Amino acid sequence: MTHLSTNRYGKSRVRVMKVVRRETHHAMKEWNVRVLLHGDFETCFTDGDNSNILPTDTMKNTVYYLARESQAATLEEFATELVEYLLANNPQVTKASVEIEEKNWKQAQIDGAPHATTYQLCGPEVQTTEVIRERDGAVTVTSGIDGLVILKTTNSAFTGYIKDKLTTLPESTDRIFATRATATWDYSPIPSSYEAVRAAALTALMKTFADHNSLSVQHTLYDIGAAMLATVPEMSRVKLTLPNIHCLLVDLNRFGQQNPNQIFVPTDEPSGYIEAVIER
Repeated sequence: MTHLSTNRYGKSRVRVMKVVRRETHHAMKEWNVRVLLHGDFETCFTDGDNSNILPTDTMKNTVYYLARESQAATLEEFATELVEYLLANNPQVTKASVEIEEKNWKQAQIDGAPHATTYQLCGPEVQTTEVIRERDGAVTVTSGIDGLVILKTTNSAFTGYIKDKLTTLPESTDRIFATRATATWDYSPIPSSYEAVRAAALTALMKTFADHNSLSVQHTLYDIGAAMLATVPEMSRVKLTLPNIHCLLVDLNRFGQQNPNQIFVPTDEPSGYIEAVIER
């Protein structure tokens, strides 16, 4: 005998751009949305009965409809509105989750001032959020950033590690530290301003990365997480992923040159992968 276990379905990669046309300037956001529903869908899988199925195309249209009506200033607020709407209008749904990525559009600086209607895509990092609510439960919000490429040219070392017959990596007391960072954090309680919390969290991340006398990626990762928790009281835990972007010193001896830690080959394949959760 077989039976249906956990399941969910939804719509992913719903891309929407919203422009709010104010008198003094235009405000613009670009979101990539994923909607996922849990609920009473068993007969759809087992019997082909679609009577409890909200079409994923309708979910896509719901994103557009709410984007037009919404006054949300942040991706977290819009994701919460979308979760609440789906639960309120679909009694067969027991849990809804919404994930959003926001591209990093900034007002272009023209003649030393932000231009009212022109934007420049920065990045490559994107802001992220995941909002989940079970029908009889509270909303949970996880925010973050993905693809934050950062690099420091000094104050990074790696020594004292295990060496066996397969070890070829030389110890280094002064190396380049580059990574494509991903950070996600859980809120408890929900903050009064998502924008303020996000700005404070990212400031703590960047300052710690820049100032830290790193003895390993793990060493820096932990201190970044601790600094973010110390800076943001609404943050209950933070998950950090710091894969290496290796910068390999080029051997110039064959050309009759010295290389005093100046010429490197950047590569991210293969890369080290370091991940941890830091909690209060």
